[in-house]
Amino acid sequence: MKKIASLIILIAFMVGCNVQPTYKVAKKDVPFIWENANVYFLLTDRFCNGNTENDINFNRNLPTGPERGFQGGDFAGIIQKLKEGYFTHLGVSALWFSPVFEQIHGGVDEGTGFTYAYHGYWIKDWTNFEPNFGTEEEFAEIVDLAHSQGIRVLMDIIINHTGPVTDADPYWGSEWARTGPNCTHKNYEGTVPCTLVDNLPDVLTESNKEVELPQFLIDKWEKEGTLEKELESLEAFFAATAYSKSPRFYIIKWLIDFIKKFGVDGFRIDTAKHTEASLWAELDKEAKKAFAEWKAANPDKVLDDNEFYLTGEVYNYGISSGQNFDNGGINVNYFKEGDMQSLINFEFKWNAKEMDYEALFSKYSKILNNELADYSVLNYITSHDDGQPFDKERLRTIEGGTKLLLTPGKSQIYYGDESIRNLIIKETQGDATLRGFMNWDQIDENPAINNVYVQDVLSHYQKLGKFRNQNPSVGAGVHTMLSKEPYVFKREFEKDAYSNKVLVGLELPLGEKEIETHGVFANGDLLTDYYSGQQVKVKNGKVRIDSEFAMVLLGL
Repeated sequence: MKKIASLIILIAFMVGCNVQPTYKVAKKDVPFIWENANVYFLLTDRFCNGNTENDINFNRNLPTGPERGFQGGDFAGIIQKLKEGYFTHLGVSALWFSPVFEQIHGGVDEGTGFTYAYHGYWIKDWTNFEPNFGTEEEFAEIVDLAHSQGIRVLMDIIINHTGPVTDADPYWGSEWARTGPNCTHKNYEGTVPCTLVDNLPDVLTESNKEVELPQFLIDKWEKEGTLEKELESLEAFFAATAYSKSPRFYIIKWLIDFIKKFGVDGFRIDTAKHTEASLWAELDKEAKKAFAEWKAANPDKVLDDNEFYLTGEVYNYGISSGQNFDNGGINVNYFKEGDMQSLINFEFKWNAKEMDYEALFSKYSKILNNELADYSVLNYITSHDDGQPFDKERLRTIEGGTKLLLTPGKSQIYYGDESIRNLIIKETQGDATLRGFMNWDQIDENPAINNVYVQDVLSHYQKLGKFRNQNPSVGAGVHTMLSKEPYVFKREFEKDAYSNKVLVGLELPLGEKEIETHGVFANGDLLTDYYSGQQVKVKNGKVRIDSEFAMVLLGL
């Protein structure tokens, strides 16, 4: 491909990370279907620095290992990109970013270099926002802005563990968390009642024993002037639910407060297999109640009648397992036992590497419409803690985008998949190489990386993302191949009174091409090719398109 980015793309992305133009989105009549969601996942600290005033807090200024310290990304940066319409141009329908809770104040040496909690997974206080990321007001603005653009918000949450213990971050105590043994992953006991790594206290989620709040948290709240409010709120929760004051229920209470206050739409559950599945059913029950309460209190902000949504990270779960997962020799159904509506699909990257389009699409459609009917999976090609992504060298960027965004199930774009962000950073160790800062400069400068221009890949993701966003059948429908050569398929979706269908051609000749519609659309139907932007009318059961692309994405 050559430089094909449109004027709209250039206007939208030739802006620096500190510019904040407004962006308005036209309302669409297409229903939001979670099973078709196009999710954008970003690490807040590594996406966009919209406010340099919050870059250092709690004296976190010691030298760190490469890519292991805070780099300034924040809520203000996310707000800026929402206002610019960055996510809308990508057809994003759900936004997932790393945990927002206040992190441990100190740092630790993991053997990979001194590290601060830039990633968000080392929680110190579940009731407060991490000041490096931003304020409560900014978080509320993110949710409201996203909702105004038809984008749902997935909060990344952790119940399994606290943050590490440091000189600045006391241990929660033996009634709250265990400090050993380390997980071996050889059996259930080596997977659930254990610590993931050294110095990562494992919350006693199995315990029903009532516990007192740790003194450091009481002292912290007292210093911040929130102690009375927090204690009253806890008493009200336990009185209303009759739950025991055990560790998991404290944390569930703190988590659902974010739903009640901000109206977030779902949780991405971290380390889900390292706790009892029943915990997630308890969380689901309270989360759904909280979401209903928020809707009742905010009728002018309600987007639809969808319930609160749970997507679980059950590490190494793959779609081929259907509803079953072997968790250390014990078979667990997280969909039913944990009341999860979706699981992250760790298998997709391998399927995408090994399978051609038809084998991939038909496999996923068959499973999702049979064993996983009423449930879904979240497919990804790159993630923040998967050291073996689909394309670490970024040699198959166009193919990766096509497979990710056209495969049945939900799609998860990891920040920079759409812009060829480098995943191999010299001198980094472990996951850090996957977590470089977003390459806004390359989107601006548009270099060719591995013989593909950055803005061509970005344009590719935008077109496929908008096609998916406006046609629920792409991710949630039934797949049927109509022609092997040329490769043409359809997707069809029906729910209640709504129906949607699309026709897709891949690996087509460049220039003028004629495509049979196979009865998917009727003569006289005016169709849009979402890839070239052309409108064509069905005549004699066919459409003719003259474009420089080998792909056609047809819908009404």
